[in-house]
Amino acid sequence: MDKMAIKEYIAKRVAQELEDGFVVNLGIGLPTMVANFISEDKQVMFQSENGFVGLGPSPTEENFDPHIANAGGAPSTIVPGGAFFDSALSFGIIRGGHVDLTVLGALQVDAKGNIANYLIPGKMAPGMGGAMDLLTGAKKVIVAMEHTNKGNVKILNECTLPLTATNAVDLIITEMAVMEVTPEGIAVTELNPSYTFEDVQNATEAPLINKVGG
Repeated sequence: MDKMAIKEYIAKRVAQELEDGFVVNLGIGLPTMVANFISEDKQVMFQSENGFVGLGPSPTEENFDPHIANAGGAPSTIVPGGAFFDSALSFGIIRGGHVDLTVLGALQVDAKGNIANYLIPGKMAPGMGGAMDLLTGAKKVIVAMEHTNKGNVKILNECTLPLTATNAVDLIITEMAVMEVTPEGIAVTELNPSYTFEDVQNATEAPLINKVGG
């Protein structure tokens, strides 16, 4: 798969985790693509920390509005019933525990569910944005990311980059597998048919538990 196909594969799989009636926050980058793959039988309200609920799919030429952008500054749409508000209310929703699920990218995740997703020391990078609030305020956290970065492992025994939050991640979804963070370690619960469990383990530093089909 090329890079875009990988991102779409991950976004489609994440979309399956969203339940009817959920309020969901999507992080910048790959996670925003999840809004494009929600089945029509699910009513999901997406919250954007820059100040609205009702984030819709990416706009087309017909419905593009330059005044609507997601938290990453990319053009977006708003669905019927959505609402705009200020940043204070937006973070009140997050910190008040009203977000059922958040989908975020990551630079590193480790076996304890710790996550580093905002800084590479010595290089220019955005700040953590709303990630610290989302990782502690949302009821469930899904990390959606490519399994490796140019061949370098991203799922580690212990994160080496500055942490955004500790013991926060519930589920990791990559182009290779779906992995659940458990007290015993990271358990592989589903494999992309193109890969074996051994393939996934070889691309991962942290030891994995095979629960595929179990």
